[in-house]
Amino acid sequence: MKPFTYLLINFFTVIICFITSFDKRIQFYKYFGAFVKAAIVVAIPFIAWDIWFTKHGVWWFNSAYTIGITIAGLPIEECLFFICIPFSCVFTYFCFNKFIKMNWADAFNTIIVFISVIVCSVMALLHHNKIYTLVTAVVTTLTLIYLHFIARASWIGKASVVFFILMLGFLPVNGVLTGTGLESPIVNYNPDEFLDIRILTIPIEDAVYGYSQFLLVVYFFKMFQNKPYEINE
Repeated sequence: MKPFTYLLINFFTVIICFITSFDKRIQFYKYFGAFVKAAIVVAIPFIAWDIWFTKHGVWWFNSAYTIGITIAGLPIEECLFFICIPFSCVFTYFCFNKFIKMNWADAFNTIIVFISVIVCSVMALLHHNKIYTLVTAVVTTLTLIYLHFIARASWIGKASVVFFILMLGFLPVNGVLTGTGLESPIVNYNPDEFLDIRILTIPIEDAVYGYSQFLLVVYFFKMFQNKPYEINE
């Protein structure tokens, strides 16, 4: 059981959303192609980031909780993480967008971007010697600037509210990965490379990292859809 822990985390994260995708009221299965394209486009730089950080000891993985198959030094489960987690997140966003009127949230686009960019920029400047903090802050800043000022995405507020709701799932999933309920963490972090501010056992950078990844997958998901589900909806 122990070597399958990370694999099971991925499985249970995605399975309910996957099955529900075929519900006739939702029919998210029609958008699997768009999702896969979006997930891969975003996964490529994030996996490259992951490989570099692992190679340089910013974080590392406890092999006791993985099946032992690696790709470029990463457990296969870590690579699957970049498909399974975004699937559940985008599925949730899709359902909220389909069934709940949340256009009110988009009125807060500018203030969300402004505050987030300021906070991330300050963190990057104050903690430029901590590579996880620095890279996470810079990536999130650039993501928000691009989406708001270049892509003119009008849905940032809505996506931000959904991400806040997704934190209810993020906490147990990332909690287990970082050691909650286990003898030792699946993912370990070099304390010199991040702020060491944690939500339970989860580094605060993980939440910010997840936010930027989520926004980018949503952006490309909208872009790759064949039907008129426009980027700015």
